[in-house]
Amino acid sequence: MLRLDSKYVQMVESATSLADLHFLFQKAIELEHATIPPYLTAMYSLKPGTNAGPKGIIHSIVIEEMLHMTISSNILNALGGQPVINKADFVPSYPGNLPMGIGGGLIVGIEKFSKDLVKNVFMEIEEPENPIEFKVMLSAEDVTYKTIGEFYAALQKKIGELADDKLPGDPARQVTSNFFPSDLLYPILTKEDAINAINIIVEQGEGTTTSPLDQDGEVAHYYRFEEIYVGKKLVKNPDAPNGFSFSGDPIPFDAASVYPIFPNTKTDMLPEGTEARRRMNEFNSSYYSLLDGLHTAFNGEPGNLDNCIGLMYDIKLYAEKLCAMPFPGKDGYTIAPSFEFISPAEFLLT
Repeated sequence: MLRLDSKYVQMVESATSLADLHFLFQKAIELEHATIPPYLTAMYSLKPGTNAGPKGIIHSIVIEEMLHMTISSNILNALGGQPVINKADFVPSYPGNLPMGIGGGLIVGIEKFSKDLVKNVFMEIEEPENPIEFKVMLSAEDVTYKTIGEFYAALQKKIGELADDKLPGDPARQVTSNFFPSDLLYPILTKEDAINAINIIVEQGEGTTTSPLDQDGEVAHYYRFEEIYVGKKLVKNPDAPNGFSFSGDPIPFDAASVYPIFPNTKTDMLPEGTEARRRMNEFNSSYYSLLDGLHTAFNGEPGNLDNCIGLMYDIKLYAEKLCAMPFPGKDGYTIAPSFEFISPAEFLLT
């Protein structure tokens, strides 16, 4: 599982005001965002018109990670804070630890799709403390670590302790969109709103302690990734342990229909003046515009979120072109989108 540095949970537990939670919800926003580039890159590496099953599952998870990022931003606004999205330190460097992760722990990179990647990285990111299929035995060393679920549970408990029923943030900064169902993305105005919204984030990622389904009856992220790895849908089965089994429709995977993208591609690996370098700059320019647009949406112009949806489609088109483009000087490889934070001023220099 993704082990978080226990100091962040300790910071939550020692908080004495809602302002003390602002930094921690900012870290939650960063964590939710940090999973999106690796997931998207794996999805983009699946050639168009192929591998519809794995591609559809990853796409559905990415949409929910975007929802979680928006919910966390709404909660931070509701607590009187200000999300920061358009700064260089918001974007992690891949490969590396995810925000709040233990140094030397799970290393996450930008790589092509494979079942090993799903099993060893994506399922590790989303794994709950005790997956339903088996019991996790913790060593003495492990108990100093915390999970994503424990971090959110601590935030939830502390809001319950510190907040008045009505939260202090400006309601006009709350972001909603027709892109997300109103029962999942709604204005966070009260303590109860915030607590319920955190439940959405945790259950969509991990399921509940007794079921692989979230509160809407959808399979949680961890088990959706396991569906890809196993190659079959997880369905209700009264004859199976815990009432579910991987005995549903098959999820076929064609390994020959994956672009051989070079892992953890960086812009400076591509020769200046080449078509490849220009394409990468186009991608990162759109990525910056998306982050800047989200920052605007979460900081007083909530209607801008819908404009960001269009930028997401631009990013998809640029990424798919990169994944199909031969890597200059690296025979047998194509180019991975780098998801680097490059400001407009820097583009003038490249």
